[in-house]
Amino acid sequence: METALENCGISNYPDVPEIYRQLDTLLAQPIRSLKPDALARYETEYFDGRCSRSKEMIAQAREYIPGGVQHNLAFNHPFPLVFTRAEGAFLEDLDGNRYIDFLQAGGPTVLGSNPPKVRERVVELLNSTGPSTGLFHEYEYRLSELVAHHVPSVDMLRMLNSGTEAAMAAIRVARLATGARNVVKMGGAYHGWSDQLAYGIRLPGSRHFEANGVPSRIFRNTQEFFPNDLNDLERVLRRNRLRGGTAAVLLEPIGPESGTRPVDREFNAGARALCDRYGALLIFDEVVSGFRIAMSGAQGYFGVTPDLTVFGKVIAGGYPSAGGLGGKREFMNYLAAGIKGGGGKKALVGGTLAANPLSAVAGYYTLKTIHEQKACAAAGRAADRLIAGLRALIERYNLPFVAFNQGSVCHLETAAAMLLHIDLARFWKIKATIDEAHARKRAMEHMGAAYMAEGIVTLAGSRLYTSAADTDEIIDEALSAFERVFRNVEGATL
Repeated sequence: METALENCGISNYPDVPEIYRQLDTLLAQPIRSLKPDALARYETEYFDGRCSRSKEMIAQAREYIPGGVQHNLAFNHPFPLVFTRAEGAFLEDLDGNRYIDFLQAGGPTVLGSNPPKVRERVVELLNSTGPSTGLFHEYEYRLSELVAHHVPSVDMLRMLNSGTEAAMAAIRVARLATGARNVVKMGGAYHGWSDQLAYGIRLPGSRHFEANGVPSRIFRNTQEFFPNDLNDLERVLRRNRLRGGTAAVLLEPIGPESGTRPVDREFNAGARALCDRYGALLIFDEVVSGFRIAMSGAQGYFGVTPDLTVFGKVIAGGYPSAGGLGGKREFMNYLAAGIKGGGGKKALVGGTLAANPLSAVAGYYTLKTIHEQKACAAAGRAADRLIAGLRALIERYNLPFVAFNQGSVCHLETAAAMLLHIDLARFWKIKATIDEAHARKRAMEHMGAAYMAEGIVTLAGSRLYTSAADTDEIIDEALSAFERVFRNVEGATL
């Protein structure tokens, strides 16, 4: 079996205290974004002038789709673009404009978009079986075996339709396994949009503020702790001993929001020890980090074994129905299908299209190819080159921005909208904090629009995923585009 550090995307783990020092410095300064005339020029010359067909289609789509798009990732200022082609490191829009793709479908396409080796297998499957039968297909087994082979904590895998579903299933399993009620998550993290996990999203301390439409009583057994703070985690676990116990601690092993708030190298080991001490299951959300940090996931890199692992996106190779829950056999048996299915109580999960033949074959050949081509390491090298180049540009133009990466998960913080937190002890400042977060988010969207106009697609203007398709030449082309944007930032100097 491949060791945890072979085909690993992380060459050097970031200096977390230094990253936070830089982020604090950024937050202490006035918001720095595009000069108003530069933003207006991008809006008129590029978006209105060169993206007219996208603009027209989105205007029509708003008549039938709330907000004009079906997925939050598709929104960008001043209007979403319509993409018609994705291949390797590049995207093309309806108007024929080409872009370097640092969104990569939100993270799953480690090989680059639409890799031919996977596509060929999917076409074969469609010609022979079709996308779904509702019955067992051999690639359900092949994919599960492959995941179990590479991920240390996974004895068994249950496929689901999304990361949201997998997180929901993980909580049900944890409550059955422990008999406890409470679930603790890292503040600011997103683990899907289910009722009980729509808590503490984006900003630590936000509790239910982002959970419009969810009755507050739903959250009586959900708590959050401050990111990267083991003392705060233990405080919550200790308190829960008197409130029905803790069933699970759920976290992203690289930090909330794909490591936007990175964690110390030893944080996960500390969380593992606390879960053992307080009788809670440790659940890793590896929707982004799984098979991107390494074939063994972030858990392999950190050398920490969770009880359950939530998968998404890449588990189906970027194809639909991308979700799954893996873990130790004793816990996974709660998900056994069928009438007899392992005996005892079972967690209620389902989904007609879960583990459909198309998703299973795409996932199998994607993970197999990532392994064979050492794609995690290749994507990580591209990220290292990108971040080194961005840091040089930030210094050259005397900007307070912060760039860092955990393997091929890259962060370019220009407004730090998600680095704020809500201090509930100072309730009179809550509205001011939320207002500041919105102002910083607008600035971030404006930067994202400039990147787009210069031919770079990012996630919300602050997160970038590199892939194995990113050559040195592509990264250097991207850095030239970033430089054109940085020249137009308020206060930029040479």
